[in-house]
Amino acid sequence: MVHRPLTVLLAAPRGFCAGVERAVQIVEQALQRYGRPVYVRHEIVHNRFVVESLEAKGAVFVDELDEVPTGAPVVFSAHGVPKSVPVDAEHRRLLSLDATCPLVSKVHREAERHFNAGRHIILIGHAGHPEVIGTMGQLPPGAVTLVESVAHAEEVELPDDRSLAYITQTTLAVDEAADIIAVLHRRFPQIYGPRREDICYATTNRQQAVKAIAPQCDAMLIVGAPNSSNSMRLVEVAKSAGCERAWLVQRAADIDWTWLAGVDRLGLTAGASAPELLVQEVIAACRERFAVAVEELAVTEESVHFRLPRALTA
Repeated sequence: MVHRPLTVLLAAPRGFCAGVERAVQIVEQALQRYGRPVYVRHEIVHNRFVVESLEAKGAVFVDELDEVPTGAPVVFSAHGVPKSVPVDAEHRRLLSLDATCPLVSKVHREAERHFNAGRHIILIGHAGHPEVIGTMGQLPPGAVTLVESVAHAEEVELPDDRSLAYITQTTLAVDEAADIIAVLHRRFPQIYGPRREDICYATTNRQQAVKAIAPQCDAMLIVGAPNSSNSMRLVEVAKSAGCERAWLVQRAADIDWTWLAGVDRLGLTAGASAPELLVQEVIAACRERFAVAVEELAVTEESVHFRLPRALTA
């Protein structure tokens, strides 16, 4: 059987970022150092393949710390946790390891700095996301107002007796965040912003890579989880950049091959919590059905690396 040709245009950078690599390594290193089981509060990153792979090695994922036996090792996820969580872990004599992405920790420190300066804080982000819960949980109730959209930014009511500052979730769509920030600057000209951009380098780079290839593609597949903010943003970015036929898939098995009817050039990328193995799995599945030629378009190279906690390296 002769397969029809299909060009797969790979976006680069894609897949795992330094924060995700660090979080996964923390769980793996903890298993080596302390043995099975090592408990993990919430999904270490938003990817079922990664979670299930760690479960197979001996990680036990829990919703809350009361599920962890006294004295056991427990890892906090890459998204960050409210301040009450490590305090609770200490009270319960748990051996805690913090896998919070350092870029998320930077936002936490910014929030504290603004709070200590007497400012009311606006957090641009998505309600219910673990990172947002963790960031808001750094400060007392009422200290942070969450703003989710341009429309919300236009109407939100804020204290008029205090100076204001904004911070952002690290995995937002860059353009959407910029639109919200523009509204805040127009409404509150004296508002303080981050000294450096809050949206993480990996989120920005993956979105720029999608923007670069989207106009050249008939369709795009984004490998990632539906609860992964950065992956969902890549779908939105692909559509807004000129590729309306963009779909999120967790694995090759999720592909509806009717999507690719009439497609000659297929864009392919992965969110920051999706391993390269799953991208290659999609390419292999395409090769079973098409005569595939792979082209890669890189918009930048990444060299960021984050150190593991001292408890695992001493």
